[in-house]
Amino acid sequence: MIIGCRNAIVEMQAEEDTLENVVYEAELEIKNKEGLHMRPAMQFVEIANRFDSEIKVSNGDTNVDGKSIMNISMLAATCGTKLRISAKGPDAREAINALRELVEEKHFDEPTPKK
Repeated sequence: MIIGCRNAIVEMQAEEDTLENVVYEAELEIKNKEGLHMRPAMQFVEIANRFDSEIKVSNGDTNVDGKSIMNISMLAATCGTKLRISAKGPDAREAINALRELVEEKHFDEPTPKK
């Protein structure tokens, strides 16, 4: 019995290791009129920090920690900027989905430009 439990623990550990290495990516366009200024950047970081996964955000050659307000503010993302977001870890898919909702659906609860 103990050996069976130990094997189950090893199998669970292997499954967790697999989940830890899963990476999800998305390209998201900043659509709110004022871009990624301090308030939207704070919202982004707040949501990113709800997840255990490592979150990276890039704007061209600039690649930053998605859980750091100082790093996110360095992206200087204006309206129309496309950011590549990657999440690696056990809740990576959920993290990407939450950030996609904030950026592309809710637009950081700010107005979008009039067409």
